Amino acid sequence: MASLTIRKLDEGIKTYLRLRSAKNRRSVEEEVRVILGELIEGREEPLTPFAAPPAASTAPTSQRSGAPPEASVTLIIGGGIAAYKSLDLIRRLKERRIEVRCVLTTAAQQFVTPLAVSALSHERVHTDLFDPQSEFDAGHIRLARECDLIVVAPATADLMAKMANGHADDLASAILLATNRKVLVAPAMNPLMWNNAATRRNVAQLQRDGVVLIGPNSGEMAEAGEAGIGRMSEAIEIATAAERLLRPPVPRPLAGKRVLITAGPTHEPIDPVRYIANRSSGKQGFAIAAAAQAAGAEVILVSGPVDLRDPQGVTVKHVESARQMLEQVQAALPADIAIFAAAVADWRVANEGEQKLKKTSAGMPPLQLVENPDILATISKLTGERPPLVIGFAAETEHLIDNAKSKLARKGCDWIVANDVSPATGVMGGDRNTVHLISRKDGEKNSEKDGEIAVDSWPVMTKEQVAIELVAHIAKSVTGKSREPAS
Repeated sequence: MASLTIRKLDEGIKTYLRLRSAKNRRSVEEEVRVILGELIEGREEPLTPFAAPPAASTAPTSQRSGAPPEASVTLIIGGGIAAYKSLDLIRRLKERRIEVRCVLTTAAQQFVTPLAVSALSHERVHTDLFDPQSEFDAGHIRLARECDLIVVAPATADLMAKMANGHADDLASAILLATNRKVLVAPAMNPLMWNNAATRRNVAQLQRDGVVLIGPNSGEMAEAGEAGIGRMSEAIEIATAAERLLRPPVPRPLAGKRVLITAGPTHEPIDPVRYIANRSSGKQGFAIAAAAQAAGAEVILVSGPVDLRDPQGVTVKHVESARQMLEQVQAALPADIAIFAAAVADWRVANEGEQKLKKTSAGMPPLQLVENPDILATISKLTGERPPLVIGFAAETEHLIDNAKSKLARKGCDWIVANDVSPATGVMGGDRNTVHLISRKDGEKNSEKDGEIAVDSWPVMTKEQVAIELVAHIAKSVTGKSREPAS
C-alpha cells in the first residue's frame, strides 16, 4: 500500500493529530504512520502473514542516529537551472542539524526530481497545492508555519514577482503568503532579468517586507556567452546564512574583559574536625560567573567549599579559608572587574588545635578569635592593580540599605549588591534573591538618588536572573573601559 487516506475524521482527532505532529516536527501523514506503527508493535499477538508489516521509519538520518535536529527549514525550490544546487543545499543544512522539508514548483520538477530531493531530505516532497493526501488539513499552512525558517533557492524572477505582489496560485506562493516565519531568498536568473526595472522593484518591495536576500553572485551563466550578476549563491553560503538566522550570535558585551569573582563560604578551622562557617551556598556567585562567561568575559572564580558543579568555561580556584581566598584573589590580578560575592567568615581561631578538642570537666575550651583579612577592602584600596570596577555584596538581616551604604563608604568599592539574608527570606541556600544595587554614581531608571549614592531596587528574581541583570549593568558601565596596562 503506497499511501493511506483517512476520511471523515472527528474534529477532535484532527486537532490531536495536528498538535502531536507539530510537537514532533512531522507531517500529519507521517504522524499517523508512527501511531499505527506503535500500535502494531505493541500488539500481544504476532502479525499474521496477511498483515502488513510496520512501515520503516522515514525520520531524518540525524534523528535515527540519536542526534535530533535543532531547527527546521521549509525549502522551496524554484524552477531554474540552479535548482541542481538545492540538492547540495539540503545536505549542507542537514550537516548543521537542520531538518529540511522540500517544496518543488512545477517548473523546478523540470530540473530536479521529487525522488532525488526526497532521497536527500529523508522527507516526503510536496509539489501540489491541491494534494488530497495533505490538504485535508490545510497542509500548506503546516509547511508555512511548522518550521523555523523558509528558504527559497533558487528564487526565480517569476517566483519573486509572486512574492512581492502577494500571489498564491500554487503551493510555493501559498506557503510564502501564509507564513509568519523569516524568509531567506537566494535569487538566480539571467543578469538582464536581475537588472530589469520590474525585478528591481520587486526586490525593493521584498526587502521592505523583511525578506532576507543572499546574492546573487557574479559569474558565468548557463547560457553560452552570458555573464554578470545573477548566479545563485553557493550552497554553503546559503546554509551559513540560514544558520545565522536560525542561531543568531549571542551578544558578548564583556569580550576581552577579565572578571574576578569570589563565591561561597569560607571554613575557618577550629581543630582538624570542626570549623567556623556560614550558610552560604555559593549559588549567587556561581550564577554570576556563568553569566559573565556567557557575556564573553574571561572569568576566574575563587570559591570556598560548596556543593556545586564548576561553571563551564570558567577557571575555578577552590579554597577553604579566608586567607587562602585572599591569596588566590591577589594571584588572579590584574582584572577589569572584581565581584566579591563570597560570604567570608569575619573571624578565625587564633590557635587552631592540632588534635580534636575534647570535652573536659572544666567545660568549653577557650577559643580566642582574631579578625580575618578584609578581601573587599584590601582590593578596593589597592593603588596599582585595583580593578576599574569593584563590586561587593552586603548580606544583612536588618537596616539593609543603611548598612549597605555604610559598607560602600567603609570598604572603598564602587558598587554594593545588598540582600536581606534573614532566615525568613530563604535567600541563604535558596534559589531566589531580592537585591538592591547601591552605587556611587547616579542610578538607572527607577533609582532614587540619595546625595552621591543611588539605590536601585530590583524585584524578586531567581539567582540566575539576578546574575544576568547584574552582568548587563556591568557591561553598560565598563564598555570602552579597561584596566591600565601594567608598568
